[in-house]
Amino acid sequence: MMVAIHQPNFLPWPGFFHKWQACDAFVILDTVQFHKHEWQNRNRIKTAQGARWLTVPVTYRFPQHICEVEIAGGPWVRKLAATVEQAYARAPYLDAVWPRIADILNSEHTMLSPLNVALIRELGHLAGCTAPMYLASEMQTRVEDPTLRLVGLCRELGADAYLSGREGRHYLDRVPFAEVGLDLWFQQVEAPVYPQLHGAFISHLSILDMLFNVGGEAADMVRGMGGMGR
Repeated sequence: MMVAIHQPNFLPWPGFFHKWQACDAFVILDTVQFHKHEWQNRNRIKTAQGARWLTVPVTYRFPQHICEVEIAGGPWVRKLAATVEQAYARAPYLDAVWPRIADILNSEHTMLSPLNVALIRELGHLAGCTAPMYLASEMQTRVEDPTLRLVGLCRELGADAYLSGREGRHYLDRVPFAEVGLDLWFQQVEAPVYPQLHGAFISHLSILDMLFNVGGEAADMVRGMGGMGR
């Protein structure tokens, strides 16, 4: 059984869902420290003026965990929706995808992590992800050491393998995994190229861009991003 673990990013890029597709159980790591200016409350789409950030305003006090971060007030959903709808007005699958995402954004979430999780579930369904999802905040593992935290979450689910992102090769300590018999694997993916609006292709955008442009083909495109290796 292979487990993958990832922080709850906002409207993640396709590689996030490739990891989910490739595993047998997917853990949302919402018990680590929130970091401003990363991916937990923002991501990019493509507009006629190029890549543009979509951001959820938050009220954050160091060193809050992601699951403790509140969404700030204001008309941010209306402004975000207007940006998306203007940018993708001519996208062939906007009407098939956007209403389901807009409903989640307009729901009465006051905390960042539950909003992200709801969006991730819906986007994962559209991207062909079938492995069960777990929240670290609802599990028993409570370890501060980053590597031992991953090992503990994997063991709690009865895993015999852990799937890391590509960059894990450069920072993960392999010894704790080996000591408990966990095989360590790494994603080997390349950003997919697909039809886009607004000129030259831009990679590493939110999966919204892919879904709006290719619709039901997105699941196969995500699956075709690559595989995994040791």
